[in-house]
Amino acid sequence: MDTLHYTNGWLNLKNNRIDEINHFCEDYKHFLNAGKTERQCVKASIAEAEQHGFRPIEEFEQLVAGDKVYFINRNKNVVLTVVGKRPIREGIRYVVSHIDSPRLDLKPNPLYEKSELALMRTHYYGGIKKYQWASRPLALHGIVVTKSGRSVDIVIGEDPQDPVFTIPDLLPHLDKKVQRERTAAEVLKGEELQIIVGSVPMAFDDDKIKDKVKQHILIKLHEKYEISEPDFISAELMLVPAGDARDVGIDQGLVGAYGQDDRICAYTSLEAILDIPTPEQTAVCFLVDKEEIGSSGATGLESRYLEFFTGELLIRQSDGNYNDQMLRRCLWQSYALSSDVNAGLNPLFESVHDAQNASKLGYGLVLTKYTGHGGKAGSNDADAEYVAALRRIFDDHEITWQTGLLGKVDEGGGGTVAKYLAHYGINTIDAGAALLSMHSPFELSSKFDIYELYRAYKTFYTQKL
Repeated sequence: MDTLHYTNGWLNLKNNRIDEINHFCEDYKHFLNAGKTERQCVKASIAEAEQHGFRPIEEFEQLVAGDKVYFINRNKNVVLTVVGKRPIREGIRYVVSHIDSPRLDLKPNPLYEKSELALMRTHYYGGIKKYQWASRPLALHGIVVTKSGRSVDIVIGEDPQDPVFTIPDLLPHLDKKVQRERTAAEVLKGEELQIIVGSVPMAFDDDKIKDKVKQHILIKLHEKYEISEPDFISAELMLVPAGDARDVGIDQGLVGAYGQDDRICAYTSLEAILDIPTPEQTAVCFLVDKEEIGSSGATGLESRYLEFFTGELLIRQSDGNYNDQMLRRCLWQSYALSSDVNAGLNPLFESVHDAQNASKLGYGLVLTKYTGHGGKAGSNDADAEYVAALRRIFDDHEITWQTGLLGKVDEGGGGTVAKYLAHYGINTIDAGAALLSMHSPFELSSKFDIYELYRAYKTFYTQKL
């Protein structure tokens, strides 16, 4: 008789397997360093996919088994597809991850001067603990599009020779009345998340120019990027933690970095689809945007882009006989992993977890049957038959996996993109990694889990359910 017993994946690993894990995670850290924004993730993913033979969908009039194609949506979504041996209309295997992460976005009119310092105002994106973003080095990433249509890529703060930015916190000698009496959520308020961008005034012949530090910053920006103050209106500029992903711990078993929610799943699903042979069912790696703010907008999963690219695939195999019911039937016969992270058991705050149903770092892939909050509100609740099928294929291929929930009932909770996939009738479950310090500027993951995700996604793409 089977017994329920999850084990730490590091136990009984052979040295050659440990070497594989470490090598894979070095590449993963490079991906995190290069992809701190959605646009950067898309760019890096396409570059690697093209090296593995993937080509734009526009180059294909007719799709056959083994074709490798990709779609790009507004430079913030990428869809990688390996066409399977069975007709696409019979269903698809989707692994869907999000490539946006909590951050600070510059406001459309951000720059001003106060107390002879130049500052920029921000608006936080996603669920953050605002106090975690103060008194730390931040880097500015993004694009500016001028009125003429010229696009300017900007990254300031990642090169060791670059300046960085920071939010000045208040010293403990003076914070008694201003901060200490606030709740934790308001130790720093949203409007106080402002970065210092300059401090040197510039002498001007024109006495009417009052904000001499601000004007100095505008001159510097124009000299280097040929942009002016109104160009901030048509820009996407964001502050993220400066610096590279690092190993954590004397044994170097953890990765610490910004943005592992959810780029840990994005990278492993990307690498998985690049490495599979021609599958039986068509395989799709879908990297999406806007999950951290509810999956809204044209690049979030609440949009109908999944219908769009799936319809495009079907049209190229339909011999002119495509209809909407074919699309609906395809989706209804499909399977998906909503590959997102879970809250790992935190040794400092175990009380918020149901330890019997909590995921742990180092225990492999986390299958989360349902998320949501309260009475499972806002959740996809995976069918028992689908969970059983995944148990079988993962056990048969010696994939280390566990189950997990987002804390105790009524403690809090959260959501993923799973419900948007299930909306189409796609068999869906959340499947990702356990993290510590989720949504912080420095999240923690297990190297074992990173590699096990990759193995699990390959198995899902290729094995019969």
